[in-house]
Amino acid sequence: MDSMRAYIRQKEGDYGYFRVAAGVPQVNVADVDANTQSVMDMIVKAHEQHVQLLVLPELALTGYTCGDLLGNDHLLSQVEQALEHIHGRVQSMHMMVIVGAPLRNGDQLFNCAVVMSDDTMRVVPKSYIPNYKEFYEKRWFTSGLSTMARSAGTINIAEREYPFGTDMLFRSGRAVVGVEVCEDLWTPIPPTSLAALNGANVLVNLSASNELVSKHDYLMDLIKGHSARHIAAYVYSSSGFGESTTDLVFAGNAVVAENGTVLEEAQRFSLEPQMVVADIDIESLCHERRVNTSFADAHSVWCRNYRHEQFYLSSVDYNQVELKRPVNRMPFVPIETDRLNSRCEEIVNIQTMGLMRRLSHTGIKSLVVGISGGLDSTLALMVACRAFDKLGLDRKGIYGITMPGFGTTGRTLTNALELMRALGITVKEIPIADAVAKHLADIEHSLDSHDTTYENAQARERTQILMDYANKTGSLVLGTGDLSELALGWCTYNGDHMSMYNVNGGVPKTLAKHLVMWFADQANASNPTGLVVRETLLDVLHTPISPELTPADEAGNIKQKTEDIIGPYELHDFFLYNMIRHGYEPRKIFFLAKKAFKDTYDAAIIKRWLTMFVRRFFSQQFKRSALPDGPKVGSVSLSPRGDWRMPSDASASIWLAQCEQLEA
Repeated sequence: MDSMRAYIRQKEGDYGYFRVAAGVPQVNVADVDANTQSVMDMIVKAHEQHVQLLVLPELALTGYTCGDLLGNDHLLSQVEQALEHIHGRVQSMHMMVIVGAPLRNGDQLFNCAVVMSDDTMRVVPKSYIPNYKEFYEKRWFTSGLSTMARSAGTINIAEREYPFGTDMLFRSGRAVVGVEVCEDLWTPIPPTSLAALNGANVLVNLSASNELVSKHDYLMDLIKGHSARHIAAYVYSSSGFGESTTDLVFAGNAVVAENGTVLEEAQRFSLEPQMVVADIDIESLCHERRVNTSFADAHSVWCRNYRHEQFYLSSVDYNQVELKRPVNRMPFVPIETDRLNSRCEEIVNIQTMGLMRRLSHTGIKSLVVGISGGLDSTLALMVACRAFDKLGLDRKGIYGITMPGFGTTGRTLTNALELMRALGITVKEIPIADAVAKHLADIEHSLDSHDTTYENAQARERTQILMDYANKTGSLVLGTGDLSELALGWCTYNGDHMSMYNVNGGVPKTLAKHLVMWFADQANASNPTGLVVRETLLDVLHTPISPELTPADEAGNIKQKTEDIIGPYELHDFFLYNMIRHGYEPRKIFFLAKKAFKDTYDAAIIKRWLTMFVRRFFSQQFKRSALPDGPKVGSVSLSPRGDWRMPSDASASIWLAQCEQLEA
């Protein structure tokens, strides 16, 4: 019982990850003893790094370039002895090793991937045997799709029988491994395509692919596309230095990709052995497949009979072992500058196109926008101007209304007015303090009580002005609230929560900052108007995020700062992305957040705001259920008509219970 508890605790620490490695050992052509030692050295190195699956190249025990020596019985017998020796060492390591070797089965020779772990070996023959250009493998090898291979079922290695065939999948927990060899990937329907549609989520390829100009780029496109199309990981290992250079050169590719993204890649053309290690997120892959109904439909079409071979591997406790995969603290924001710029332009174009279509459909040629001088309304205004320009409409048809209230500061009011004037829209300033004071007096609420009623009365007064002014001018009210606010319910129901079309509803706060920065970079600072636009946008970016609903401090500065009340948006966007995009539970989000923000927030702070996020996300669903239309711009959306459909009375109890159990 104690050992079972220890096993369970260790499994709880794996967080749904599966550690894999792609290795490129040193090879000497036809020197089985030297190659075996090189393979063993890599296995030991992988074991020391807690690797659960190690993939080694095609024909790693002989070298790919043996030529007609592959038909030599002595060489082939040495290979069988080498496999027995390697398996004997691997048996005590509780890891899966897949190595390439030429093996006899009956009167035929097969190019094989040998899968070994504790109890036995399994052998997967190469399906597609290339025989064109520089390849002439049919001179030696028989296809794993041949009648003989299909009917064999087993193979004799050093006088022992082992499972043999292309119809095997290898399972350890939630990780299911499908195997192919080199050329198999380059075919119209690779064997791992069928394996993936029948449950494999870790696809491996043992390769000996020579280098040619531009071939590597195409290979990487294949790997990324293959892993994305099949919602799987792809572990690729190809032979390197040591292969014969008679006519070809081998660079030693080792790649680990996951769902279209390369996690690790070895340095090519190295003289030394290479090994890359990465942690595959099996939990995320399973979640993605589960919600992708088209993937399930494809399974029903391509369902095949596979033998499922069970492997028992050591799990990795990531509370004790460093996670080997990048954790992006701002998952909505690309890290690379070039990619970020292109992403911002694409998102702005989506927002702009959505607004243009709504204006075109309704025949309305004017907008009403509430401009506070804050981040979100600034972004909405910039998108509106872009849409009007593309439609050939006069910007004077954009009615920008700023509505200073009890907490409005001179900084935000000045920015709002200067930006609207510089952009050439129609500017309206309508103070709301007197109207709100009258309303609060009517409902017998003290102006000294700065509570929710005090705040929401201002938000609803502003929305009433926008809606009524839109009726007066025959306009649409353009919403400004962003995705992060919608996730937290940080908006006033039937106040700023409501509009006739919201271009920001799919944009999280951390990304909104970069979109405004992109507009600032686009501004023509060579003329006075453009310079004002740029400088104002930059000042907006440096203004604390605030609804400005309570009075400023004695110096006239913003006192009510949103992130002091509900927590940092960079944390909430991190929580939102990982909960919605990957379906993670709180303990995994907490684990990842501690790594992503280790230099910024301690565990207690992360736990506090994660608990807040979960509580508000569930309790504020009723606001999201009544959202106006708006364009989806990324993979995470909370539209009640699209990606996120949750009853407003769903209970958060099991999520909050797990939050309480987190060790801060």
